[in-house]
Parts: sequence; C-alpha cells; structure tokens
Amino acid sequence: MAGRLAGIARHAAPKGPMETIDHVSVTSTEGVHGDFRGGLASTKTGHRRQVSLIEAESVAIAFAEAHATLDWSDCRRNLLVAGLRLPREEGAKIAIGGSLVIEVTAECDPCDRMDALKDGLRVAMTPDWRGGVLGRVIEDGEIAVGDEVRII
Repeated sequence: MAGRLAGIARHAAPKGPMETIDHVSVTSTEGVHGDFRGGLASTKTGHRRQVSLIEAESVAIAFAEAHATLDWSDCRRNLLVAGLRLPREEGAKIAIGGSLVIEVTAECDPCDRMDALKDGLRVAMTPDWRGGVLGRVIEDGEIAVGDEVRII
C-alpha cells in the first residue's frame, strides 16, 4: 500500500514563515534543505526532530473539528502525506520517492502555536497522532510533490 507526497514546506528561521515548495533535497546532515530545524537536529545527539510528517486526512479532520480554514503548512510540518496512514511507532521506516528513507523517532505533539492560529486546534490535533510524526533521515534523497510514499 502506498500514498503520495502532497506537500513540502520549510522555514528558514525559528518561528519564521513557512515556505511551500515542489521539490527538495533531504539529507541526514540538514534534513529538508533550507529548513532551520533539520540542520539544528543534525548537530544534536538523537536527531529526534530532523523531519516532520503529517497526514492530509488528519489535517482535514482536525481543521474541521476546530472550524479552521488554514493551509496545511500552518501546522508547521515539513511533509504532507496523502492516502497513507503513517506509522504510530518509533523505529518504523517511511520511504519517499526513489531513495529517501526516514525513521520515525516520536509523535509530533501539537503545541500552543496551534491555538494561536485557531482556538481549539491544538486539542483537535492531539488524538491518534494527528499532529504527525517526527523522524530522522536514514538515506538521503531528492523528493517532489507527487512522489510515492510507503512504509517499509
């Protein structure tokens, strides 16, 4: 079973605006190229938040429950996956495109910034890992919106 990469986003500075892009290089040394958080995680032991992924279906449910009319990138995640349930356990591996492999390191808990966007959004994103997953890059790759996403 496979899904597809429906979106890519990054931010160059802490709390900076999210930029959506169509393709990018993702490496173990910098995470999503141009994303501040990926490079920062690479310098820390553990690499728990090098790349973040979220399901398009979870975003839609959370936004509907919170009556939010926002863009998925407002959730501040790097990769939007459609048509595939992301694994809910550490150590699971996700392949994107021809070579990128990401290992799940943790659940991405929604922060209070979500309520700053829309009151109630943080609570709506909390159940069933709706806030997404965090991961570290195991194998580098070039990815583009539309690429296949699969659990390996």
